Amino acid sequence: MPDSLDPRTATEALVRRYYDGFARGDAEAMAACLTDDVAHDVNQGGRRVGVEAFRRFCAHMARCYDERLEDMVILASADGDRAAAEFVVSGRYLATDEGLPPATGQAYRLPAGAFFAIRDGRIARVTTYYNLADWTAQVAGGAPPA
Repeated sequence: MPDSLDPRTATEALVRRYYDGFARGDAEAMAACLTDDVAHDVNQGGRRVGVEAFRRFCAHMARCYDERLEDMVILASADGDRAAAEFVVSGRYLATDEGLPPATGQAYRLPAGAFFAIRDGRIARVTTYYNLADWTAQVAGGAPPA
């Protein structure tokens, strides 16, 4: 990151690069934003540690889901050590994920958020939250909210 960026701006730019990689379906671009020992938490699931575990998660997600993130808002602390993102996930459920309802290409739309810890200019932790009950209701036959 350029030295001219203040810590808050640099962190916001880092998180934006991470999500730009997501938007392109480029897991390697996302992984380039992470520390080697990144802690990756998704609600209702266990913690994955390390870039390789993150890559496996991304491959699994790409197989089961087609998602776009909309209405992205990114905030960072003044010291740049933490950040948060809020967005809406619009997606399709492509392949049945273990322990979840059967996939038939169902559409879903739900609010979500993520929290980040930053270390040495890279993401050391990303924790993502969404309402799993809302998602499950949508893919099990409920219409996605407008």
